[in-house]
Amino acid sequence: MNIFKNLSLGIQHVLAMYAGAIVVPLIVGSGIGLSGHQLTYLVAIDIFMCGVATFLQVWKNRFFGIGLPVVLGCTFTAVGPMIAIGNEYGVTSIYGAVLISGIIVILISSIFGKLVKFFPPVVTGSVVTIIGVTLIPVAMNNMAGGEGSANFGSIENLILAFTVLIIILLLNRFFTGFVRSISILIGIIIGTIIASFMGLVDLQPVRDASWFNIGKPFYFGTPSFEITPIITMTIVAIVSMVESSGVYFALGDICNKKIDDKDLARGYRAEGLAYTLGAIFNAFPYTTFSQNVGLLQMTGIKTNKVIYTTAIMLIGLGLVPKIAALATVIPSSVLGGAMIVMFGMVIAYGMKMLGQIDFTSQENLIIIACSVGLGLGVTVVPGIFAGLPESVKILTNSGIVIGSVTAILLNIIFHIIPSKRIVDHTDEVLANEQVL
Repeated sequence: MNIFKNLSLGIQHVLAMYAGAIVVPLIVGSGIGLSGHQLTYLVAIDIFMCGVATFLQVWKNRFFGIGLPVVLGCTFTAVGPMIAIGNEYGVTSIYGAVLISGIIVILISSIFGKLVKFFPPVVTGSVVTIIGVTLIPVAMNNMAGGEGSANFGSIENLILAFTVLIIILLLNRFFTGFVRSISILIGIIIGTIIASFMGLVDLQPVRDASWFNIGKPFYFGTPSFEITPIITMTIVAIVSMVESSGVYFALGDICNKKIDDKDLARGYRAEGLAYTLGAIFNAFPYTTFSQNVGLLQMTGIKTNKVIYTTAIMLIGLGLVPKIAALATVIPSSVLGGAMIVMFGMVIAYGMKMLGQIDFTSQENLIIIACSVGLGLGVTVVPGIFAGLPESVKILTNSGIVIGSVTAILLNIIFHIIPSKRIVDHTDEVLANEQVL
């Protein structure tokens, strides 16, 4: 493969994931009240760490790296939890939780295959659905111009938001392949251009940003460790591991490579390492990006060289704050229009995961009903458990935590314990027959 083709394919992979790479830090940063300068850092370090995380996963060695052409980026399932943690416990608690969850992923990487039975589609689908539902209010607030803004709910903001939404819908309706894969990025760019003609774009942050900067460890301060955030981010990490497993097997099938337990363990370990580095440099938890798998299928190019090129491009982009600052001038209403699609897709993906289960099973329906109901209920009415002891509120303060824990426990009660009893009973019957 010549250099030009390698570069062009690498650029395509960057574009396919770039919207997600910049929108996640913008949403989280604005959600927890970061300044423009801090937001520029967050975007830049996220792009940089996407490249580092991708490199760690593609580089197969004895300890980590699955060695498949996979691109990593921040998981959208982490957005809602990070905003909730940041607002309640502070930004340093976010990175304390991400750091610990990354270490946990590394520790359980070799045995995760044995733990998967505790996270079947009925559990992971419920968790992802809960996370998606909790994100929708964030999107709606941004469509109106951002919570607390002077022009909240103005006609200009609503026109911009729905214009971006319509552009994304039209691109998905009338285009396929690569254009469809970057429809959100195109929608955001066109929306920002329109906003600039309306006088709603301030380029001062771009002029103030430097041309070169390297990420700093613990930029936002020394990480702090709280139980609820750690539980929350660990659940997010485990759900991401389950999702990544599907991507690994899909890539193995595309590349005609058999994936064994050791490959999976190295893949999980690479993600855990990416989580840990993300926490140290105050970036994000990283996982496989499925949109790049679709691009891989579309181009038919399955070589790791292209993904190495992508990783290098991302690292290079992350070293230039001026490029990151461009993302920070996007008006909230423009982001809001794109968020409706992205966060709605999180809900849709959760429903797709639930589509793998048997809906004729009353047990499955009860697991979904109780976990999603409690998760959404606590999100809407956060003070419902205010009177409980602090030790109990660790599990009840967060809708994502209580919903996830409910799904896990009910799955054990309805599916794992009964199956164990059936096995034990069957063994007993066989033993009696042998005696007779």
